[in-house]
Amino acid sequence: MKSISSLIVGSLLVGTLTCTALAQDKPSAAASRPRLLVIQREYVKPGKAGSVHEKAESAFVQAMARAKWPTHYLAMTSMSGKPRVLFFTSYDSYDAWEKDAAGVEKNAALSSALDRAAEADGALLDSSDQNVYTFNEEYSLHPMSDISHMRYLDIWVAHVRPGHGKDWDDLVKLFKSAYEKAVPEEHWAVYEAAYGPSNGTYVFMTARKTAGELDKGPQENKALEAAMGEDGMKKVDALFAAAVESSESQIFAFNPAMSYPADEWVKADPDYWKPKTAAPAMPKMEKKPAAKP
Repeated sequence: MKSISSLIVGSLLVGTLTCTALAQDKPSAAASRPRLLVIQREYVKPGKAGSVHEKAESAFVQAMARAKWPTHYLAMTSMSGKPRVLFFTSYDSYDAWEKDAAGVEKNAALSSALDRAAEADGALLDSSDQNVYTFNEEYSLHPMSDISHMRYLDIWVAHVRPGHGKDWDDLVKLFKSAYEKAVPEEHWAVYEAAYGPSNGTYVFMTARKTAGELDKGPQENKALEAAMGEDGMKKVDALFAAAVESSESQIFAFNPAMSYPADEWVKADPDYWKPKTAAPAMPKMEKKPAAKP
């Protein structure tokens, strides 16, 4: 049976996207990272995933491209858990989100195309929801600035027990410090739930270029445990037990056919981000850009 420390070590190794990935900003300027991340989840009906869903989603992509809409989004499909697709859209502020949604409404051609796409896509879905997160720079570790060549996203979600914020803060900072010393190449970005999920929900995300990177987990675990020592790991066990109510790890694969990538991404890897797509089915809920706050 795994110890508490082994579980959290493994989870953190499997958990992180770059916040700048969705905004095409400058590599190392933390201040320029987008503050908000809007995540829409679509749970697909049995037999409606894969190419069937991609055809419906391509209608959204084509509508946005025809309008030359400046807000881009990233789609990814689940490789674990229930069949679903995540759509990530980032904004610098709530005001920027509101203006983006208002702009879509004023563009008759675009809003009509999105409505048609929503109707067709909705027939494929079992359910959907939308959640809002804010970037937590203090908990993030070397978040990447360019994920145009990345292919996978590991996500670790933690739900903190009410009244145990101090234990959680100590736990994350302890691990962040240990990783910087023992596994300096590791990276993750952290987003904290603002609207939608339960309070105290934190999402750790790591973009991966290959699935093979996950094979390094056992060695990294050993390096981390060695750096922390027996006393350090005991402290982790205690903090984790006190602070974390529940947690889960999931892995997703980027889906270029469902994404509306920025020009910078396409130029960096055109064969990946602009694949030939099948003719779209009739078009969906105005999720891209996200609905009004």
